[in-house]
Amino acid sequence: MTDPASAPSRVGRFRWVICALIFLAITLNTVDRLVFGVLAPELKKIFGWTNSDYTNIAFWFEVAYAIGLAGVGRFLDRVGTRIGFGVALGGWSLAAMLHAAMSTIFGFSLARFFLGLTESGAFPNAVKVTAEWFPKKERAFVAGIVGSGSSLGAIIAPILVPWLYVHYGWQWAFIATGGVGLLWLVLWLGIYRLPTKHPRLSAAELEYIQSDLAPVATGTVPIRRLLRVRQAWAFIAAKFFTDAVWRWYLYLLPLFFSQAFKLDIRNFGLPFLVIYVMADLGGIAGGWYSSWLIRRGASINRARKTAMIVCVACVLPVMMTTHVQNMWVAVFLVGLAAGAHQGWSANLFTTVSDMFPNHAVGSVVGFGGTAGAVGTMGILALTSRLFDLNAASGGVGAYRTLFLMAGGAYVIAVVIFHLLAPKLEPADVTS
Repeated sequence: MTDPASAPSRVGRFRWVICALIFLAITLNTVDRLVFGVLAPELKKIFGWTNSDYTNIAFWFEVAYAIGLAGVGRFLDRVGTRIGFGVALGGWSLAAMLHAAMSTIFGFSLARFFLGLTESGAFPNAVKVTAEWFPKKERAFVAGIVGSGSSLGAIIAPILVPWLYVHYGWQWAFIATGGVGLLWLVLWLGIYRLPTKHPRLSAAELEYIQSDLAPVATGTVPIRRLLRVRQAWAFIAAKFFTDAVWRWYLYLLPLFFSQAFKLDIRNFGLPFLVIYVMADLGGIAGGWYSSWLIRRGASINRARKTAMIVCVACVLPVMMTTHVQNMWVAVFLVGLAAGAHQGWSANLFTTVSDMFPNHAVGSVVGFGGTAGAVGTMGILALTSRLFDLNAASGGVGAYRTLFLMAGGAYVIAVVIFHLLAPKLEPADVTS
């Protein structure tokens, strides 16, 4: 594959340093979120939790995530990405470390709440930074790279966390992973500036970055104005249906493989490595594919939606996961769906900067993230109920229902998205 960075190399490559920074931030974001999930089978034994207890604790992350996302876009559009990303990542690093001090369901629920509140700033910041530092023709590719940080974090967590658990105990799994984020914060504050103010950015690269930007507006767009346009609801609806699936994977795949295939925490590494390497590749490939179609002459609308439809088709086989007997077949089906989700997300996030001016991007992404958190709250509440109803079978029936929903959600999402944004035309937020 030829990435979009190769064509304009003569103008400079400093923007890819910024891409690397936000890629690392999203990686850390996912690692900190997943520590609790990877430790779930062991924490259940240590504290005597049921599946429903674990799911109910996870629920409070989503409550806080929804609350945070409802306001983070407005905060970000006001203070900018340098401060916004710094506050978010510093906050969630401290919240991750707070887990080590907890020993009750209430305590862990509180720690998850603070983690969700601060982690809500991750993707709105990442999307806004991408819009600030990259022209439209590169944004889907960059979104794929940045989104693959989520998959890389999901690879690192099941390898690193069991090692920390075995050698140092569960508390240090939270302390060590959270502490790394504070080192990133030093790098971010030292390196990041807007392109127009960055001393290391050449004039030629700045001109390239701004080559397809609309005239820059300042301030914030009123919420009521954003929510009057169909394009905003297209993104919101798509996030509602599909974020719930992805976060269900992050929370419950360790429990599923532990219960369905008797996989021990010490053996999580290789199966989850395969799943999230496939997710990484899917995210990069999905972003690259729509960028490639644009360079071949396709419209932005056709390129984004073609890539999204291909991703939807690749999700559907995950519905068969509970019907296979071989663990590696299940790993492949889940990995294919995870890769398709990341490719879907790379293009979905990019449609926000395709349709909205930069000063509204953070708000729209925040609204979509809130919708995704609400969808996840719904699926976690349903999961808790399904676990209770299927307690005698160890939750097998619950997983069967959830995997069926995981496949169907993307079909619903792509249909609604197309109906609300049939041409991906720029949204009119001026009146």
